[in-house]
Amino acid sequence: MRKTILGLVTLMVAIVSYPIFAQVTKEQLKERQELAKASKKELNEKASKTARKEAKSLTKQKWVTAPGALPIEKQLDRAYMMEMQYDSDGFPQYIMAEAMSVGGNYDAAKMQSLELAKQNLAGQIQTEVAALVEQTVSNKQLDQGDAVSITKSVMASKNFISQSISRIIPVVELYRVVNGNNREVLVRIAYSKDMAKAAAKKAIKIELEQRGDSLHNELDKLLDW
Repeated sequence: MRKTILGLVTLMVAIVSYPIFAQVTKEQLKERQELAKASKKELNEKASKTARKEAKSLTKQKWVTAPGALPIEKQLDRAYMMEMQYDSDGFPQYIMAEAMSVGGNYDAAKMQSLELAKQNLAGQIQTEVAALVEQTVSNKQLDQGDAVSITKSVMASKNFISQSISRIIPVVELYRVVNGNNREVLVRIAYSKDMAKAAAKKAIKIELEQRGDSLHNELDKLLDW
């Protein structure tokens, strides 16, 4: 009887606790489930002709995968798949970036490559926001004075944007031995377009605040994001 009561209490605690846990990680779980499903499907399919061709070229350049990683053509297939995903408005769901770095050991080169790729992402986000500002001005939704101030903040916020980038998705990771025994690591990463917008918003607001510009309070309304 005692064991039965203890078991019921444990089950009730688990039932009560589960929705809270699910709510906290819902977005992460959904993203991981989609990627896992896509990865499983990829493993059972032949790599695309484009991926096989690029993989052949990279192999000739002596690029290889880390032990236990997917074959080069499968990694490339995944990258292409994510590049071709669009939202309901026809815009890409992911921003992609690539970088290479050389280090005395694999981990150091990989970390540097990831940082450079994040800087690449930040530059792309910066360019897109600047284009959005120009579009807003042309639609007469933003006056020229405010546009100049926001554009100035956009151009100065690359480091802030890079620091705000989180949960990147590594889709390609290769390395080769160079200059004796050094390691050169190549990475391609994907980043959610919605999260990119959030990172840009946060970075630009910080920069506006630091300059004492009150526009940070109206940024959402001015750019309609």
